Amino acid sequence: MERKKIIGLIGGGECSPEIEEAARAVGRGIAEMGGILICGGLGGVMEAGARGAKEAGGMTIGVIPGTNPNDANQYIDIPIVTSVGYARNIIIVNSSDSVIAVDGKFGTLSEIAFCLQFGVPIISIFSWEIDPSIITASTPEKAVELAFSVAREFK
Repeated sequence: MERKKIIGLIGGGECSPEIEEAARAVGRGIAEMGGILICGGLGGVMEAGARGAKEAGGMTIGVIPGTNPNDANQYIDIPIVTSVGYARNIIIVNSSDSVIAVDGKFGTLSEIAFCLQFGVPIISIFSWEIDPSIITASTPEKAVELAFSVAREFK
């Protein structure tokens, strides 16, 4: 049996209504494609994406910066507590077959840098475009399609 793809969703802990809807559509798309969404588990883009995934019947993993699993947003199925703060970004990236960045600030930028460092395919929608290897998507649906098409394969 083939392992389900794990798609990372990264972005700001706070976001505008437009970005929230884009993240929710990304989460929904990941679930509809049979993937598992992994994110930082808190608010903003993370919560919107997890909500979209749950609405479509998907599974969600939240890698929490602290030690309390109850800090995870209500749409997270599996909270992973780390007590390592932003260092959790490495866990999110390395656990992902590909990553979709939606908006975001410097925490998101650090995750993008880890993707580039570790060779994890990264798709940007309304986010940082600091390297030519970052794939740009114009819509949430296209971002999800690209994330699955470039996802890492492990043998």
